[in-house]
Amino acid sequence: MEMAKPQAEHGILEKLVGSWEVAAKDMGDAGIWTEQVRSLHGMWFVAEGNGQMPGGGAATTVLTLGCDPDKGKYVGSWIGSMMTHMWVYEGEVSADGNTLSLYTTGPDFEEPGKTGEYREQIIFTDADHRIFNSSAKQPDGSWKQFMEAHYSRVS
Repeated sequence: MEMAKPQAEHGILEKLVGSWEVAAKDMGDAGIWTEQVRSLHGMWFVAEGNGQMPGGGAATTVLTLGCDPDKGKYVGSWIGSMMTHMWVYEGEVSADGNTLSLYTTGPDFEEPGKTGEYREQIIFTDADHRIFNSSAKQPDGSWKQFMEAHYSRVS
């Protein structure tokens, strides 16, 4: 088997590498989260976040991202110590190369016991800032955003 090599598509993921501070309106007095992102030889990217949940309690999250050339899609997963569901993603990058949209299904936050469709976006505003938002798919097919976090590069 030939060893895989990073493709041009992996370039957007390289922008994630580094140390970040994370702030979101819905974090309230929970304080600043931090995130460390590393590259696994340019093929896979692993982001580990740490912080306090609103209302108290430490939490850790792990995001993995890569590009599957056979599928022609970006792929990944997300887990957090505050829940039991593993989110699995497939997505694409916008034409301007600044927004990575990741699609997944999981527990419906409005109706327990049901499944919902979600879109998470990583939007690069410049080399040292990015936005992460989460939206739920509505019955009419539109997306309703329910979370937004702002990331600032520390190093």
